[in-house]
Amino acid sequence: MIYKNLVLCALICLITACKQDMHLNKIEGKRLEINDSISSNTAIDDFIKPYRTHVNNNLDSVLAYAANSYSKTDGTLNTALGNFMADVVFEQSNPIFKSKTGKDIDMVLLNHGGIRSIISKGNITSRTAYQLMPFENNVVVVALKGLVIKDLISYLQQRRRAHPISKLNITLDANYELVEAKINDKVIVDDQTYYVATSDYLYNGGDNMEFLKRGEALYELNYKIRNTLIDYFKKADTIRPVIDNRFIKIN
Repeated sequence: MIYKNLVLCALICLITACKQDMHLNKIEGKRLEINDSISSNTAIDDFIKPYRTHVNNNLDSVLAYAANSYSKTDGTLNTALGNFMADVVFEQSNPIFKSKTGKDIDMVLLNHGGIRSIISKGNITSRTAYQLMPFENNVVVVALKGLVIKDLISYLQQRRRAHPISKLNITLDANYELVEAKINDKVIVDDQTYYVATSDYLYNGGDNMEFLKRGEALYELNYKIRNTLIDYFKKADTIRPVIDNRFIKIN
């Protein structure tokens, strides 16, 4: 019995000593390049092929036509493409919001960086929408007081970037000081509530738009921005967005 206990104690000491001495010396890795030299699995490829064909056919079916090519860099404070996207979000989202609340969306705010592609002149497909908006961003509507709207305007004034807006008009002077700002051609009232459609990404702090968190209420429409584009393309024939006076600087 004493012998067994001695053996057990010795074993425990050995294991403990081994654990104490174990430490990581180095990590080695090997780069495996994925290229054309790697042969495909025919069985897997044959299984996937009909699904791939179906998806590609859906993505490439023609929905509308673009009269010209449009880019998010074609203007300074507002662009034809940004204006188009903000206007589409309003047009497609407002009926949903009104059916839920009985109220109308007052304005739309998106972000310049969220536009990830151009619209090329010619046929528009669902793939166009996926290229423009590859993210899973959803439309949300935030109830903001007029005072917070003024902080939103100050943000746009300071950033001097063509963040897409709709139903909001901003005029700056030559020094980028605010001359006038209106929503739906009306002066902004400090204690009035305005319903702002935006993306859940921005509401959650994207592009440092922290003022959106100061909303009185949040309404989730469960409607992806990408899908607003696809649904609009389906009912449009030809799109001709333009740069306008919604956000300008005068000399």
